[in-house]
Amino acid sequence: MTAANFSGRLDPGLALIFDMDGVVIDSNPVHRAVWAAFNRRYGLETTEAMLQGMYGGRNDEIVRDFFGEDLTNEEVARRGAEKERLFRETIAGRVEQILVPGLQAFLREYAGARMAVATNAEPENVAVVLDESGIRPYFQVVVDGHQVRKPKPDPEIYRLAAERLGVAAADCIVFEDSKSGVQAARSAGMRIVGLLTTEDNLQDISVSVDNFLDENLRVWLASQRCAS
Repeated sequence: MTAANFSGRLDPGLALIFDMDGVVIDSNPVHRAVWAAFNRRYGLETTEAMLQGMYGGRNDEIVRDFFGEDLTNEEVARRGAEKERLFRETIAGRVEQILVPGLQAFLREYAGARMAVATNAEPENVAVVLDESGIRPYFQVVVDGHQVRKPKPDPEIYRLAAERLGVAAADCIVFEDSKSGVQAARSAGMRIVGLLTTEDNLQDISVSVDNFLDENLRVWLASQRCAS
């Protein structure tokens, strides 16, 4: 689909940038269960406060938060990789079933727009989600947590995605589900669609929707104009 096909629904000067966990895939319930099972291997019981703290975080930060700052970098990386292998084993063969409702139809509808994924997730997780679901072709740019020095809530990842898309930050619309992700997008100077898949009290967003089936999302997108 060319830009002319969706110009009535999205200004062709705008770009769409998607977080992954909680936006592309409703994976946070899986991450919660996997972290709990993984932590028990080390004799650590996982509290609700710990799980709330992991939303939007990068693995190295989560591991240190759960197990303490005295771990070596090598041990942090090893434990993070071990947990993510368990996550990928858990979602294997059912990625498409746990995509956020309406996502595939939404991507088809806006195909031709400039789109990116920008996520703190591990690159192997990103590959599994995008490839097993068949949605990778919609995205011209994919930025994962290993491609930036500072993860969300730092705005670096969103600024990098915009740069690679060739779009000014003010002309990017970010889809986020976590407070740290919203903070990153806001600090980057971008507009924000808050998906209420993970948290129901997101602040400083442009519009909130339950998922990609929400017609209010399309109405809002059609009202947005290129700022540059």
